Amino acid sequence: MIVLACALTGIVFGLVFPYHIPSAYSSYVAIIILALLDSVFGAAAASTRKSFDLNTFISGFVGNGLLAALLTLIGRKLDVDLYLVALIVFGTRLFSNFSTIRRHYLALIVTKLKKKFCN
Repeated sequence: MIVLACALTGIVFGLVFPYHIPSAYSSYVAIIILALLDSVFGAAAASTRKSFDLNTFISGFVGNGLLAALLTLIGRKLDVDLYLVALIVFGTRLFSNFSTIRRHYLALIVTKLKKKFCN
């Protein structure tokens, strides 16, 4: 629940205080945001499995962001699109975590509906 509150707070701050990101840094910011979203969705998925650990979340949040930025930086220096690797990995994990969350809540809804209409 705290993760959702923090995400909502971040969205509100982003809408209230808009900031222009220079195009030279846009690929870094995009990959970092994707990595951080992966951590948030991973935390939400772990929460549905009742295995959420704050230390794991914080280390993954910081580590994923730094790793994504580092891959993008190395790719730029080598003139290779390494940010695509991060994009594919974090994107795949993001969708996987989202499907875990979706299945969990869908099962809860179906269970509640069965109890309501079968009794």
